[in-house]
Amino acid sequence: MRLLPLAGLLLVAACTTSGQGTSSDAPPSSAPGTVSARPSPTPRTSSAPPSTHRSTPAPAPSTKRPPPAARSAAHVLAGMNLRDRVGQLLMVDCSTTGVSAATSTAIGQDHVGSVILDGTSYAGLAATRTVTDQLRGLAPKRVGLFISTDQEGGLVQRLQGAGFTRIVSGVDQGRIAPSTLQGYAQGWGRQLRRAGVNVNLAPVLDVVPAGFGSNPPIGDLEREFGHTPSAVTTHGVAVAKGMAAAGVDATVKHFPGLGRVSGNTDTTGGITDSITTRDDAYLAPFRAAIGAGVPFVMMSTAIYSRIDPGTPAAFSRTIVTGMLRGDLGFHGVIISDDLGGAAQVADYSPGQRAIAFVAAGGDLVLTVNAAQAGEMTAALRQKAAASPAFRKLVDAAALRVLQAKQGRGLLG
Repeated sequence: MRLLPLAGLLLVAACTTSGQGTSSDAPPSSAPGTVSARPSPTPRTSSAPPSTHRSTPAPAPSTKRPPPAARSAAHVLAGMNLRDRVGQLLMVDCSTTGVSAATSTAIGQDHVGSVILDGTSYAGLAATRTVTDQLRGLAPKRVGLFISTDQEGGLVQRLQGAGFTRIVSGVDQGRIAPSTLQGYAQGWGRQLRRAGVNVNLAPVLDVVPAGFGSNPPIGDLEREFGHTPSAVTTHGVAVAKGMAAAGVDATVKHFPGLGRVSGNTDTTGGITDSITTRDDAYLAPFRAAIGAGVPFVMMSTAIYSRIDPGTPAAFSRTIVTGMLRGDLGFHGVIISDDLGGAAQVADYSPGQRAIAFVAAGGDLVLTVNAAQAGEMTAALRQKAAASPAFRKLVDAAALRVLQAKQGRGLLG
């Protein structure tokens, strides 16, 4: 949730403009199915009649081997050592304009398996593709990278310039009919795919009540789709479905909600929500998105005093495992909000942050400081080597990440 405000008016992203998008970004004529739907190829059949010439000998068996099938996530996991497995549990930053030495080291030395393109770029789609191609070249062939970014719209649109539609804010998206918005989101997702991005850290499902007052992380930046759970649900699920139809995994955030806090966890410590309860009505958008098959959920780092007092949500087993896995039945990948530079977690060392998140039941540790990868992965490996129970959590988390990668064709 790193925010770099942008200047200027936001133009409506509903249509194709000169140098931005293509005609393929138009809304589809019908809505796709669930968020996670990945259509299977239609088998080919021959319309030619069978031959009646029985004397022709059958062709000799081919000696050419067919291409190897993509391996299953469980098979890939079985072939990984602990360093490989732990590396799959990190997502580190990479500048939107180039691959830094820290990012390169994290992937090559620490075996990190996911990257977030951080910082706003105006260089356009082709330049972004150059960066993502470089990143993919650093990863092992058998397991590809998740390459993500924050492409919400409004003040939080990381990738801009030629080839990227300028996306309006969440508030403005909330004024668009959900079926139309889904079509637009599919177009935005196609642009991400062409740029080499396969995960969008959006949509925002936080609900900011009307008249709540200042809400720095969401409402003050117009990131919310509306002021009621129903409005946020319909529009958030529409965006997630549009992304899925374009071949991009959506990430709903920030569970269990940042719409009723009065500070920003990125810049201020001790941020506490004293309203949200375990069975809160404002959880409805997350429940609906999970029911629709969304593959990623991002955890907030705020403290929820009526659920688990004193513990940031990303470090709370009650919230991560009890609520998200148990109450809402989510079986996909749980990713943290930034654990690298956020003031909310500054009292924990980088290694402690990574351990606390995985111990709570999380899968993918996000840090906007790639230089922390070595300390975080070392701490996770040390804890896993010392604790069989923690090792099981690491293995389960790595398997969920690999299953998500298998679903996107990233396993060789």
